[in-house]
Amino acid sequence: MSWNETKLSELRARYGDSHGGELHHPEFRKVAEKIFNKSGTRLAPYSGIPTFLSAPLMQVDNENPDFGDLQVAILGVPMDLGVTNRPGSRFGPRALRAIERIGPYNHVLGCAPVQELRVADIGDVAFQSRYRLELSHEDIEKRVAQIVAAGVLPLSVGGDHSITHPILRAVGKERPVGMIHIDAHCDTGGAYDLTKFHHGGPFRNAVLDGVLDPTRVIQIGIRGSAEYLWEFSYASGMTVIHAEEISAMGIPAIIEKAKAVIGDGPTYLSFDIDSLDPSFAPGTGTPEIGGFSTREALELIRGFKGVNLVGGDVVEVAPQYDATTNTAHAGAQMLFEILSLMAFSPAIRRAT
Repeated sequence: MSWNETKLSELRARYGDSHGGELHHPEFRKVAEKIFNKSGTRLAPYSGIPTFLSAPLMQVDNENPDFGDLQVAILGVPMDLGVTNRPGSRFGPRALRAIERIGPYNHVLGCAPVQELRVADIGDVAFQSRYRLELSHEDIEKRVAQIVAAGVLPLSVGGDHSITHPILRAVGKERPVGMIHIDAHCDTGGAYDLTKFHHGGPFRNAVLDGVLDPTRVIQIGIRGSAEYLWEFSYASGMTVIHAEEISAMGIPAIIEKAKAVIGDGPTYLSFDIDSLDPSFAPGTGTPEIGGFSTREALELIRGFKGVNLVGGDVVEVAPQYDATTNTAHAGAQMLFEILSLMAFSPAIRRAT
């Protein structure tokens, strides 16, 4: 028999009568065994109740929460009372839940995070009022503080970027955290229209509250006409990398710069969907041309494997401005990437 005939015979013997979940590579088999049943069937991605990344749904009481043995809690934060331009990111959590085919395997980071971590979609923050922004921020801080107190990592889906301020108040309460901030805007502006609680100023607020260490903050992808508003970033010691610098620096150099800035301390990752160029993600309130491609954003995020991640978020998906659902799809993929990073974070609560 020729080599080809011999090889064909071997392949037929091994794979001819097997189903898609019968794999021999140990890493692939480990994933498939958690997804396929013995007859070779796996859950259809368009069936069942939609949840973030198809994670299990876990109802957690708002007043007397029990997170069990969770390592990561994914929560929706459907609030956009802090926008300066187009509203609609209150629909972001629902849109990301409806994206039906993200994961399960991250071939670059080498993990299947929903299957390997104890993770659940715990629903949305319970808001006392749909009209009062400051009260909504209190509700967000309360919920995230419950998650943190239980030793669980919070992964949030907004909502406008003002939600990250109360999240950081909870995550950074015991000690200020560093931050990887991927965005078109620095979001370190002052008060507008008689309030400082808006999506253009969460990180100034967090620094002044003592929960965010500006010397351990890097802001990546910054561009557009609002640069004159971001004086606080420079005055406080944040590191800013503009979109115009990305091509010359290259993604690997940006990753190394970010790692040098954040060090090995506790770090939060905030991803604003408007960091992507609007050709990839038009469904957002303040689009800015000249941003990341989705491939560049994936390369950037995946470069933070091993960072001491203590929480993260994806914000500003306003799905009604994108009839293609591409923006929500991109947001859900970024959520998956952040969850994948959490599988390698020193902060994750390991089984005892």
